Amino acid sequence: MNVGLIILVVVLIAAVGYVLGRRRAVASSEGDVRRLHSLPGYYGQTVFLFAAVPAFLVMILWLLLQPLYIDATVTGMVDPDQSADYSTRELIMSDVRRIATGLDIAVDLGQVSEADIGSMQAGETDIRQRLADVGVALGSSVDQTVFEAAKSYRNLSHTLSIAMAVVVIALALGGAAFAYGRINSAFRARNVSERAILALLMLCSLVAILTTVGIVLSLTFETIHFFRLYPASDFFLSLTWNPQFRGGSDLGIVPLLWGTLYVSFVALVFAVPVGLLAAVYLSEYASPRVRAFAKPAIEILAGIPTIVYGLFALIVVGPLLRDYFAAPLGIGSSSSSVMTAGLVMGIMLIPFVSSLSDDVINAVPQAMRDGSYGLGATQSETVRQVILPAALPGIVGAVLLAASRAIGETMIVVLGAGAAAKLSLNPFEAMTTITVKIVSQLTGDTEFASPETLVAFALGLSLFVVTLGLNILALYIVRKYREQYE
Repeated sequence: MNVGLIILVVVLIAAVGYVLGRRRAVASSEGDVRRLHSLPGYYGQTVFLFAAVPAFLVMILWLLLQPLYIDATVTGMVDPDQSADYSTRELIMSDVRRIATGLDIAVDLGQVSEADIGSMQAGETDIRQRLADVGVALGSSVDQTVFEAAKSYRNLSHTLSIAMAVVVIALALGGAAFAYGRINSAFRARNVSERAILALLMLCSLVAILTTVGIVLSLTFETIHFFRLYPASDFFLSLTWNPQFRGGSDLGIVPLLWGTLYVSFVALVFAVPVGLLAAVYLSEYASPRVRAFAKPAIEILAGIPTIVYGLFALIVVGPLLRDYFAAPLGIGSSSSSVMTAGLVMGIMLIPFVSSLSDDVINAVPQAMRDGSYGLGATQSETVRQVILPAALPGIVGAVLLAASRAIGETMIVVLGAGAAAKLSLNPFEAMTTITVKIVSQLTGDTEFASPETLVAFALGLSLFVVTLGLNILALYIVRKYREQYE
């Protein structure tokens, strides 16, 4: 049974339970709802929760574990001794899943009957043609073992899907019946409903944490697999990035990390002064009319898609820097350079710095300004010696947030800085970053289990550690210096 249909059935059962539970509560009060412990709606909510929540939890757990069980079972059929390496088994299982999907599509389109599937052979021309008609091409290397495994994969998937539907619907009915039977005038339905809402709020608050944990674990497992195939010392210490999918690769992160930090540094050198001075002007000098226009205008920059910034770097900024700076000075001849990507990325980061800094500066108590003016300080002296020191933790946090955003940028670097992994101090030379190479290593028809592909996860985990370190540093600075001004 389709998962969407199961969800619809469970929701209908829960909705009917809500209506019946509410009616039973009203009936148990003999028409006077004041005799009930809770409002009638709470009794309906209790039946709804008991019908839907256990059923959906079991369905989610089932959907997570079912693919693992099926893969383990079918893998034992195609490789009983587990003698093949990881990449070979993954390729075989990919063929198994593809053939199983093709059989499902062929049955849905009426090209193959369920009765015919059991007698099909991998070498039959007819079945190859039928699967080719639905977009599944069987290569000459597919043997009967793989084909039988695909049929078992399909049958096991269907059997477990039917079992899931039966179990989930039975749980929904059982939960609804259990909650319905407990309803009486003394039942504390409101407490049950409020505890369920509290649990929902706690679950929502854990979503970000669980998502982070999931990201870290997924990156970590694939990174460990990569380091089993490629030495960690070469990855972290090699000064060359030269992936060769036919062997002999040199996958050093140092050139990519240098390009990432270099481009981000150029962007911050441009964005921080401009953004900070804009924030000071808007908060301390601009009239309300100017501020009402200028602040939204600056924040519009944050809403422009990064691909648009990349095109702007490719078409306008790059040729401008090449023709008027790099070429006349003899230090570059390409429109793709660190300076191009850095300047355009700096424009993108201006609203991050200015908006957050403006909010922090406005949060400085007016009493500190008045006290500075009372001591005879001018407005500029007050800004330099009172307001900016008081707002320093928030400003540093805004800068580090912008740095994290710059480190993770991809499209501007692709179009503005090029794809050359090199170590150079010349800002008018083409370089690349970690994010660009993550995309390039996972793009195209490549073997997923090869070191040249798995290196993307090692790069991603390294980038995650760098940005996490910046965020921790920002929190440390904010917490350490904020106490001086509270």
